[in-house]
Amino acid sequence: MRRAEREAAYVEFVTTRRDQLRRIAYGMCGDWHRADDLVQTALVKLYVAWPRVAHGGAEDAYARKILLNASIDASRRPSRRESPTDTLPERAAPPGASVEDRASLVAALQRLPAQQRATVLLRHWVGLSVTETAAELGIAEGTVKSHSSRGLSSLRELLSAADA
Repeated sequence: MRRAEREAAYVEFVTTRRDQLRRIAYGMCGDWHRADDLVQTALVKLYVAWPRVAHGGAEDAYARKILLNASIDASRRPSRRESPTDTLPERAAPPGASVEDRASLVAALQRLPAQQRATVLLRHWVGLSVTETAAELGIAEGTVKSHSSRGLSSLRELLSAADA
């Protein structure tokens, strides 16, 4: 594949998948601005790896894996940790569940351990199978099932406590 064809394939991939990657990133970090930063980081790394990845058919999985690693890396940096603020974001929330329900869900997701959060997001937000999630996270299928089960159980507890 020639360079022009690879770049055209990359541009098409980014055009069609950017919004989905942004929603996944938001689920990982709970902030739209930080999600944009994570997606940008992931897309830059994907561009560098594109010649290897493009012909394998695993572009989506590779992009999500980069996104997950970028999220974990960013959360470990003390300078990148968020502090609470009283100002509201400039963008409106996407339509769907109420703002309060989405905020509660994202807050509850943020309280899960990183591996459980990634497993729950990939399984139930992105809709990957157990096998696909295990391959993407580099863990056993049984571990995906246990992380998913524990994560969903914790989410139920956190959300029911928030409702009370």
